[in-house]
Amino acid sequence: MGLYLLEKLNGLSTELGFSEYTSRSKSTLDVFAITAALMAGTAGLPHVIVRFFTVKKVRDARKSAGLALLLIAILYTAAPAIAVFARLNLIHTVSGQPYAQMPQWFSNWEKTGLLGFEDKNGDGLIQYAADPTINELRVDQDIMVLANPEIANLPAWVIALVAAGALAAALSTAAGLLLVISSSVSHDLIKSVFKPDISEKHELIAARLSAVGAVVVAGYFGINPPGFVAAVVALAFGLAAASFFPAIILGIFYKKMNKEGAIAGMVVGITLMLFYMLKFKFGLFDGGKSAVAALQSKWWFGISPEGFGFVAMIVNFGVSLVINTVTPEVPEEVQEIVENIRIPSGAGEATH
Repeated sequence: MGLYLLEKLNGLSTELGFSEYTSRSKSTLDVFAITAALMAGTAGLPHVIVRFFTVKKVRDARKSAGLALLLIAILYTAAPAIAVFARLNLIHTVSGQPYAQMPQWFSNWEKTGLLGFEDKNGDGLIQYAADPTINELRVDQDIMVLANPEIANLPAWVIALVAAGALAAALSTAAGLLLVISSSVSHDLIKSVFKPDISEKHELIAARLSAVGAVVVAGYFGINPPGFVAAVVALAFGLAAASFFPAIILGIFYKKMNKEGAIAGMVVGITLMLFYMLKFKFGLFDGGKSAVAALQSKWWFGISPEGFGFVAMIVNFGVSLVINTVTPEVPEEVQEIVENIRIPSGAGEATH
């Protein structure tokens, strides 16, 4: 049509009463903070690291990590383009079209309750507009990734591949996290800290109970999500960035970091992130979710809860280093262990 894709989408959006698709809704600082929190959170998530070391050789682990980084880069760079096509496809498919002639995917998603049509003017046409008094279409944001291949009328095998990939990602992530949670509670916390003489049988029971507890909590937030899926993922990654990432980095690259500093940093970081989430995402201290929209003008540094993990991460680093200077130094043998970990196995003395 002689138009750039984004120009076409901007025109359609304004015609329907929406703002231009490319208009800014977040500040540059907020976008940077969200991106940084996602990157640091990815590195800090324990189930991601565990997966890279389920191979027999170091070379395979490096290859696995390299391929994962490549695929993650493709995912993150392709996501904005996919979003543009998804938005354009949706508008072309449903806006102003007869409800009786909607394709099969429309009725399929209607059955889930995540897509709905209310014929307010009784003309049988789907009016999609920004004005809630005119708009007759309700689309849950969470369905767009899975529905987009159907909306674009792609082959059935592509739709099946997307569904299988989504299911595989969900199951592998859940399995990895449950494994980490159960082992952390039963072995690292109960056996190593509170009850060193616990039997293997009771340790196994504790692991199973902690896994059940994690499933119950995850199920609750699955039924009552604090936001659409991308926002929830950003919050989870922000928590990982605020807690685990600084401890992992300092533990690897600063051999004099002691446990007191690492623990203090993690506690302060995750507490600060949780407080910010509860205040500005849930409105817990200000009257509930109805007050969340009004609280946006009070965001610290203009950063949203999805990006605040970056700020909490910096605080974590600072607290860890400060506490490290006023608490006992790391024993020499521990520093030697860290130094040995940095040297590849089998490496000889350096030669000139």
